[in-house]
Amino acid sequence: MSTSDVETATPEQPQLSETTEAPEENANRRQPFPRGFLDTISTGWAERSEVAASPGPQAAAASARRARLSEQFPGRRLVIPAGSLKQRSNDTDYPFRAHTAFSHLTGWGADAVPDSVLVLDPTGNGHEATLYLRDRADRTSAEFYADASVGEFWIGPRPSLSAVAIELGVATEHLERVELRAGDLVVDADADLTRAVSELRLVKDEVEIEQMRLAVAATARGFDDIVADLPRIIATPRGERAVEGVFHRRARTDGNGEGYDTIAASGPHACYLHWTRNDGAVVPGDLILIDAGVEVDSLYTADITRTLPVSGRFTDIQRRVYETVREAADTAFAAARPGATFRSVHEAAMGVIARRVAEWGLLPVTAEEALDGDRGGQHRRYMVHGTSHHLGIDVHDCAQARREMYYDGVLEAGMVFTIEPGLYFQIDDLTVPAEYRGIGVRIEDDILMTADGPVNLSAGIPRTADDVEAWIARLAS
Repeated sequence: MSTSDVETATPEQPQLSETTEAPEENANRRQPFPRGFLDTISTGWAERSEVAASPGPQAAAASARRARLSEQFPGRRLVIPAGSLKQRSNDTDYPFRAHTAFSHLTGWGADAVPDSVLVLDPTGNGHEATLYLRDRADRTSAEFYADASVGEFWIGPRPSLSAVAIELGVATEHLERVELRAGDLVVDADADLTRAVSELRLVKDEVEIEQMRLAVAATARGFDDIVADLPRIIATPRGERAVEGVFHRRARTDGNGEGYDTIAASGPHACYLHWTRNDGAVVPGDLILIDAGVEVDSLYTADITRTLPVSGRFTDIQRRVYETVREAADTAFAAARPGATFRSVHEAAMGVIARRVAEWGLLPVTAEEALDGDRGGQHRRYMVHGTSHHLGIDVHDCAQARREMYYDGVLEAGMVFTIEPGLYFQIDDLTVPAEYRGIGVRIEDDILMTADGPVNLSAGIPRTADDVEAWIARLAS
């Protein structure tokens, strides 16, 4: 049964006739509500009781984030909507995920309900926060049984205003009472506010860092699952889909789901940077590039890539490419220090890539010429993407931050970002010898910057060619 096999009624409709007719939309397949149903549906229910609410772990951290945002907009009313359900097809919707800024500023993750709105009203010394949300439907309301999108008969109990207020440590009001006013600053409508909420996430607090550790740990278990299931994956005609399915099971078991569409790119597909079709076979002798991350219930996500030899052993040319990518990653990691620029991490990785592909005779110029900022770049043919991006509640976090705060910004303790160099030799690239064509390698780790230097949160997932081979031998046998 789909979530829309009943009409949307209003409280007045039951009084109009002996049966309630379906609305025009999809009326050709909808059932009317007979009088007997309408006379009895609101009776015979036990008293509803809620599990006692308690302040959640993110409440204090979210309050501190709101205070930092408040300092930037004195006297201005700030509006941060959670967003609404998005249509997938006809009358089915995608799973709801609240707007990133809304979740960051409320601490409300996977349990957030659609159409909620956080409002920061200016006060004499800052802002007062109110969270507007749809309250629970009374059993006498037609919404309870007739509205398939929000009715509790269909989607299960919604949280009450009082429970949410206690859990998040913020005042709550019924959604019907929210109003927009002239002069309000609204996220995604006002450029300054949109930038500010993005830059607010550049440096993570301790609660966020702990969530990142949980996301990485769950993702590591997902990669173990994939390696252990390699024999079945190889035997599946669309083995890339099997990889995706194995990881999805872990993501839904240990978290809220995937933080982004899993890339399971085997053979030449590994050279397509955002390959998410995942409909190819996983063939012994090829490499498979897996880029995946578990999003935990707080909505923080890992973003990790490992490239595996499907047969369990790298060929000599595959190992050469793989270890060059690892060298680039390790060099970038060494360049990442508090006070260094974010762009210097990319430049360090690019130095390795340019030198190695020049040594292999793949460039029409020297490595030094390729690294020239104005006239070079020939090596980028084989690695067109950047080496790093910020990571957190979004997989590409802080994307609306100013360039001087992001790419040209300075690394600080509390920042979490990826290091993910790669080499990709397209199957039809005539600038490389035939033995390189169709090989794609990326190694991606999630890095926490501390006052003492970078920490690789995903270092426990095998990285060297030798360790990857031993990993497959241990789990896939």
